[in-house]
Amino acid sequence: MAKQTNDFTEWYIQTILKAELMSYSPVKGSMIFRPDGYELWEHIQEEFNKFLRSEGIRNAYFPMLIPQSFFMKEADHIEGFAPELPWVTEVGNEKLEEPLALRPTSETMIGSAFSDWINSYRDLPYEINQWANVFRWEKKTLPFLRTSEFLWQEGHTAHANEEDARIRTMSVLEEYARLCEEFLAIPVYKGQKTPSERFAGAVDTYSIEAMMQDGKAVQAGTSHYLGTKFADAFDITYLTKENQHTHVHTTSWGASTRLIGSLIMTHGDENGLVFPPTVAPTQIVLMPVGPWKKNPAILEKLSEIFASLKNKGYRVRLDDTDNSPGYKFNEWELKGACVRIECGPRDLENNHAMVKVRDLADKEAVDFADLEGYVEAQLELMTPRLLEKAQLRNQENEYLEIETLADLKAHIEKSQAEDKVPGFVLIGWDGSEETEAKIKEETGFTTRNIPFNPPVEKTVDLISGKPAKHTVWIARAY
Repeated sequence: MAKQTNDFTEWYIQTILKAELMSYSPVKGSMIFRPDGYELWEHIQEEFNKFLRSEGIRNAYFPMLIPQSFFMKEADHIEGFAPELPWVTEVGNEKLEEPLALRPTSETMIGSAFSDWINSYRDLPYEINQWANVFRWEKKTLPFLRTSEFLWQEGHTAHANEEDARIRTMSVLEEYARLCEEFLAIPVYKGQKTPSERFAGAVDTYSIEAMMQDGKAVQAGTSHYLGTKFADAFDITYLTKENQHTHVHTTSWGASTRLIGSLIMTHGDENGLVFPPTVAPTQIVLMPVGPWKKNPAILEKLSEIFASLKNKGYRVRLDDTDNSPGYKFNEWELKGACVRIECGPRDLENNHAMVKVRDLADKEAVDFADLEGYVEAQLELMTPRLLEKAQLRNQENEYLEIETLADLKAHIEKSQAEDKVPGFVLIGWDGSEETEAKIKEETGFTTRNIPFNPPVEKTVDLISGKPAKHTVWIARAY
């Protein structure tokens, strides 16, 4: 298998294929989620649905096909998505009266529905979410991170005023950050997108950005304040307490199966996948070792432990296949099982099992009587430990002292010469699209976001030397 240090992207592709998270589809640019890969998404869904329920936001579902005329109602929206839109133009031998797009996102379809459903201030706020597939015909794809069809959640809300809409926009961004850091152990950078990077049709877009082990960025979630743009386009109005008709203020926000790619690229190692127990398809794997078939008591003991752990709600497997122990160790490390419990004749004799935690180097001998308590403690410690490790790695790959384009180019050259990652670079930006475009053209770096609380404030634009209006994170991105 490819080494992370030699070719990170190839390591990633080989790992997710060998670990059976996905397979390639016959349709170029799309992929098949195998059970372990889809289960990761299910656990993310379960966690985010807790937030939705706590906020009183209910799940709904909207059609995949969107009339062309809907897109034409919001000019920025259609301009932003037009290059990526697949269209349905005929059924059988009959041409459709109006082309239908496979949804890239649902603001237009939901805007149309909101215009019917919202009539009075008593209807507000109106807040829904849907779990769906969306289509954006990508030219360059990478499984989980960028595919022509992917899965996501998209929330859509309507509010009586800007203040309430902005509160919702930011509350969701905070939840995305919590989901990534506390649940997936992925540290993120919160901030506002630059105008050229914001969502098509949004007034303001906010994002969480994650740094992968190779120093590249992944946009892990976005939350948008849409103002009254879609309300104007779709005539979403309500009657105020003063009997005045006025437009609502809307938001939308989404996170996708890109989180799975981020999870793998944040925690994986040369042996394969490393998952926090919160999301791992297999939290615990038990396996007999040594000449266990000659001693039925070994499998009986492991079966007893298996039943007890399963009864307590753990995602646990018992591997009693006749593959060699070495093969099974490698297979379950590759698949990211959090804890491995081994038992052989000598272990049974000594009334203990050998326990290996996926992200720790050494095995531990643990008495059977203490086993469940030990495993529970290790699973609780693992997620924050993975987060801390990733946070420290991020800090090592943050560069705060780069002031000019020449500095940036020298940094990139030095990183390549020393086989290091160029990471995230904090720069000053004068607010112009010209300087932003120049950075991308010269270095391949793009603006990630304008951080809410930058570690330092930058005063001079990287390109123009003019006073900086913003301090911005830049990086190469997936």
